[in-house]
Amino acid sequence: MKKYKIIIALLLVCMLLPTFVSCNQKSDSSVYFLNFKPEVASVYNDIAKTYKQETGVDLRVVTAASGTYEQTLKSEVGKKDAPTVFIINGPRGFSAWRDYCADLSKTELYKHLTDKSMCISEGNAVYGIPAAVEGYGIIYNKALTDKYFSLKDRQKEINSVEEINNFDKLKAVVEDMTKLKNELGIKGVFASTSLQSGEDWRWQTHLANVPIYYEFQSENVDLTDMSSAKEITFKYSDNFKSIFDLYINNSTVDPKLLGSKQVADSMAEFALGECVMVQNGNWAWSQINDISGNVVKKEDIRFLPIYTGMDEDSSQGLCVGTETFLCINSQVSEEKQKQAADFLYWLYSSDSGKEYVTEKLNFITPFDTFDSTELSSDPLSLQVNEWIKKENITTVPWNFTVFPSANFKNDFGAALLQYAQGNMTWETVKETFVTRWKEEAGK
Repeated sequence: MKKYKIIIALLLVCMLLPTFVSCNQKSDSSVYFLNFKPEVASVYNDIAKTYKQETGVDLRVVTAASGTYEQTLKSEVGKKDAPTVFIINGPRGFSAWRDYCADLSKTELYKHLTDKSMCISEGNAVYGIPAAVEGYGIIYNKALTDKYFSLKDRQKEINSVEEINNFDKLKAVVEDMTKLKNELGIKGVFASTSLQSGEDWRWQTHLANVPIYYEFQSENVDLTDMSSAKEITFKYSDNFKSIFDLYINNSTVDPKLLGSKQVADSMAEFALGECVMVQNGNWAWSQINDISGNVVKKEDIRFLPIYTGMDEDSSQGLCVGTETFLCINSQVSEEKQKQAADFLYWLYSSDSGKEYVTEKLNFITPFDTFDSTELSSDPLSLQVNEWIKKENITTVPWNFTVFPSANFKNDFGAALLQYAQGNMTWETVKETFVTRWKEEAGK
């Protein structure tokens, strides 16, 4: 009898063993998120703590250093504990990481995306979901523009910022402000155009996006077929030159010094009231607001489109889009993929997750899980929303996500610096743009 009791006991242990294993597996649940933006690293660290508290699942966040994301991703995906959630920057990013992108069309997050055309997709499969919608343009300080328009000896053709709807009007106001900068108490109209290597992304991608968008439009370039963008003529290079010249010739510093300036320098100049305008995006509010001695009030921060002298200037809005597409690693287990999908849905649907998204990450969210009362209170994000809703205004999409490579952008940025310092002609800058695009896109 004793022998049979032992056998029965052993059978019970065997029956319970899967339960014990299952419990152990559950306790090992984790998500590894490779973060793209260093400026929000601390926010994601806080998100990880909250996610653990609410779900019991560990969220490991690794943040790549500025300018090293692709290199970091290549290094991390080869490891045994590879990222389960990572970022691609658009069609070119997808072409490089296609084999690691799981189909997200059945995920809960995708179901709540308001504009599904924004995804990275092929056929019915969805491989990248936008983490946010962002916008950029010319940020201006309304307190200083109001001060300018109250001056008696200013030009009288344009009498408010609302009247500025093309490049010629912008140029007239900016150059007149430069003449009156002592009266305005500023060092220059525009913040310093940061052309230091690694800091020049606002010009070699964001500013270049505007003329390239118009070139793609005029040439009917199909961006779903990357082979159609293997060559470029820089058709509207003179339009780029016009706005770039306006920036550097009405700046807080001499153009020859722009190679030593960083984005942080220009944002500090704006925050301290040393200039009236700066080109940047809605993400810049935290950079402005966090500057010690900031004098720019929340209600005074505004956006203007980047006018370049196109016929469409008067109907052009801000540049709106994203280069941050969320992907789930198809090479990890199905269980890990599900954990990753659960985390992403939590981030954009739970009360605590949504609070992080709108109040800390300052995302303009593309999901219907947010109602109108849950939008970010960040003034620049609210401005982007206002511009998107304007009637008869066309937003400029983020076509810079198809720029051929980091090498191309770096070489173009270096050429812009040489031009600003008087060491290169504009024709050579244009030639650099066209030649390097063809060389890099052909690889």
